[in-house]
Amino acid sequence: MGIGELSSAALPRSFFDRPSHEVAPELLGRVLVHGTVAVRLTEVEAYGGPGEDPAAHTYRGKTPRNAVMFGPPGHLYVYFTYGMHFCANLVCLPDGSGSAVLLRAGEVVAGLDEARSRRSRRSNGKDRDLARGPARLAVALGLLREHNGLDAIGEASPALPGDADRRLTGVPHGSAAMLAGSPADGATIRSGPRTGISTARETPWRFWIDGDPTVSPYRPHVPRRRNAAATSVGEVPSS
Repeated sequence: MGIGELSSAALPRSFFDRPSHEVAPELLGRVLVHGTVAVRLTEVEAYGGPGEDPAAHTYRGKTPRNAVMFGPPGHLYVYFTYGMHFCANLVCLPDGSGSAVLLRAGEVVAGLDEARSRRSRRSNGKDRDLARGPARLAVALGLLREHNGLDAIGEASPALPGDADRRLTGVPHGSAAMLAGSPADGATIRSGPRTGISTARETPWRFWIDGDPTVSPYRPHVPRRRNAAATSVGEVPSS
């Protein structure tokens, strides 16, 4: 990952104004910046709209919890699950539609010290695991409940001073930007069933970069008690 990817242009809102299963594979290789930390996306999952996808939070319509998913495309839908984890998604389709892409895994490409600090209590010391799984990715980026609804369409590209820790200075604290980065080669993109959901389990809307060490392991659905962790827009086990 070079400075060129980190200083690339922000993706336009029109990029997200499409069905989530079309947006999802094209997010691979893109870079999400929040404050001083940047993550190159290597694994995502698409979730459809109301009445379309029983694994999606929007399946039964709009609620206070999922309201951001019915807003403008390109915003972050961040939710807290079972009292344990936050997970981050990017809203797709026009305002009022209710669809999103779950950000499942990625590589921390800037702000490593900050990401390591946030993950220190649960990290095994391997940088590849800092954002390997949706809950870990949210922790690495510092995404919390107050970031639900944050616009990820930046006005300008982050500026890089080129210092040793590669801190990003062009994204203000509390702001986010989805950068164009370097899109994954189509020949390396794989798709398959989404991880751990109990309904619509065969829908092949999980996309990942083949062979990338930051991709999380696939886990089929295993019935759990209510206090287990969910890490997707549907119901999945802990990362």
